[in-house]
Amino acid sequence: MSNIAEGFERSGNAEFNQFLATAKGSAGEVRSQLYIALDQRYVEQDLFETLSFLATEVSRMISGLMSYLRQSGIKGTKFKKPDK
Repeated sequence: MSNIAEGFERSGNAEFNQFLATAKGSAGEVRSQLYIALDQRYVEQDLFETLSFLATEVSRMISGLMSYLRQSGIKGTKFKKPDK
């Protein structure tokens, strides 16, 4: 969530996409850590499956937002022309 917030505050679409990609990578890291937690028996299978599903869903939502931004033509507020 922090990567998404930081990217949004940069006010540019390209930078926002970069931070979204970082956030998507973090979701993958969470899934990796969940496998370790399962292997070490810190979490049980049912909790692992629930959390892994949620991390995958977040990753898909981030991908969808990235795709939308690429196709939308939105450049970000720092490219907005000032009102006269």
